[in-house]
Amino acid sequence: MLWRSGPGWLRSLPTWRLRARGLQPGGSNARLPALPVWAAASVSAAVPGGWYEALAASVPVRAAEEVLLGAHAASGLPWWGSIMLSTVALRGAVTLPLAAYQHYILAKVENLQPEVKNIAKHLNQEVAVRARQFGWSKRVARLTYLKNMRRLVSDLYVRDNCHPFKATVLVWVQLPMWIFISVALRNFSTGAAHSEGVSVQEQLAAGGVLWFPDLTAVDSTWILPVSVGVVNLLIVEILALQKLGMSRFQMYVTHFVRAISVLMIPVAATVPSSLVLYWLCSSLMGLSQNLLLRSPAFRQLCRIPPTKSDSETPYRDLSAAFCAKFLSRK
Repeated sequence: MLWRSGPGWLRSLPTWRLRARGLQPGGSNARLPALPVWAAASVSAAVPGGWYEALAASVPVRAAEEVLLGAHAASGLPWWGSIMLSTVALRGAVTLPLAAYQHYILAKVENLQPEVKNIAKHLNQEVAVRARQFGWSKRVARLTYLKNMRRLVSDLYVRDNCHPFKATVLVWVQLPMWIFISVALRNFSTGAAHSEGVSVQEQLAAGGVLWFPDLTAVDSTWILPVSVGVVNLLIVEILALQKLGMSRFQMYVTHFVRAISVLMIPVAATVPSSLVLYWLCSSLMGLSQNLLLRSPAFRQLCRIPPTKSDSETPYRDLSAAFCAKFLSRK
């Protein structure tokens, strides 16, 4: 596995490793009028020892640069194509299996719920008997119930090897990967990296397509930024439609993610188009991944246990729920 190869894999990288540095006054980076003033200032403010420069020069970011450069060289595609190809390959090879594993764990946890409810019922009765027998207060009885309930539920998770924390592995891998690749693309777009004497920034400046021919410049049409926000909102709404009877906490989390999706639009409008293109491709892959994992055939292929909430017609149900929520007229 890639993660087990660790330092050995990093040592096998080509000798033309790239070092990420902030913009230098009067240097070659002064030729970048396409970037907003505040964006250039934020990079030049990363003085030696600053947190951003430390991140930009870190081993994971340099490894991400190597991956992007290697994919570009191997595919022979222009930069817009190699960014899309790299995103699809990484999401398909890394996050899709982890997402399937997440659904596998959550399905097993869902199938345990009837047993958990039965244990809770009997434990509640037993604690009530003991409370009357030993004269426990309501507080002592409740603490005793909660302590034993946690222990019994934990035993169930151990028995079926499905602790809910395992379902968070996807987040702990996907979020750092997204950050490292984003910083690597920012290094490229600000002229901080070179490959065999050729400026990657110059390649990106001519590596765009359609309305964004310059990947080092912001998208003045706002098409890419708005697309990122819309796709992210669509993902949030699909996930929300999957959950019936959400708790108050889940509703707060859903509203928070909605707000983040909207705030991503102005943020994406102030960074180089190479980053926004990556964000859009990553979000589209996330949307496709969510839809794919609703397929009964794919879930069976991944050996995800069937649950009571599964549907034989998930896409029809999703379409009906979406229309009922957003298109129906009262």
